[in-house]
Amino acid sequence: MAAFNEISPAILMRLIGTSQCPVIVDVCIDDDFAEDPHLVPTAFRHPHTDMDSLIARLDERDVVITCHQGLKLSQGVAAHLRARGFNAQIVTGGNEAWKDAKLPRVPAEKIPGKLWMTRHRPKIDRIACPWLIRRFIDPTAEFLFVPPSSVVGVADRFNATAFDIAGGTWSHEGDLCTFDKMIAVFGLTHPALDMLATVVRAADTNRHDLAPQAAGLLAVSVGLSRMFRDDTEQLEAGMLIYDALYRWARDGQDEGHDWPAGRKE
Repeated sequence: MAAFNEISPAILMRLIGTSQCPVIVDVCIDDDFAEDPHLVPTAFRHPHTDMDSLIARLDERDVVITCHQGLKLSQGVAAHLRARGFNAQIVTGGNEAWKDAKLPRVPAEKIPGKLWMTRHRPKIDRIACPWLIRRFIDPTAEFLFVPPSSVVGVADRFNATAFDIAGGTWSHEGDLCTFDKMIAVFGLTHPALDMLATVVRAADTNRHDLAPQAAGLLAVSVGLSRMFRDDTEQLEAGMLIYDALYRWARDGQDEGHDWPAGRKE
């Protein structure tokens, strides 16, 4: 049984992808990380010797610390943080236990900077992808929306990562949409995300035969685009839609609704 200040990989994975996810900090030493340069989703690396800047970065939020095996480094950093008033836990078994549990791990080299750029007036993929990035890669990621003809040029000038544009690195490939591409590249294969990806692909590519939920997602997405003139405000509202879809895909696919029960056809 985990100690009071530990959290198991399985339980932490239940928090990742939700708005209740704590800050996750990887403090393993460079040599260990170089041997297996992958991160727990949303985690960022930080040296265990620099507590002051870590505390400033946490801004009093709940935090989970991980390292190679969840021992000395994790325990020491978490103890420091608890002494400073933080709700700090460690991952039981650290990164090795996470890997052994076959949970999603993000290749560190695949993570771009925090600034992303795409076409304005988003509908489906351009809301789903920011949701995926903020919930599973970088909660602090920023997204800018500009006219389609300006995406590449503006991204270059501002050192941003362009996505969901024709011919770009982060874009559709064959029958798959940008959301599918990000799941694959970031190593986020997981039953709930795979189900959500099917719904997003069906709605984004007008193939509603793939998932009956696609028509509803399209309707809600078009409705959001009519409600908000500001793309950033629309994104913030859309985050809740995908939070709900993820929870449905993870926990609620077997639930139906029939009221009044037993009515005659």
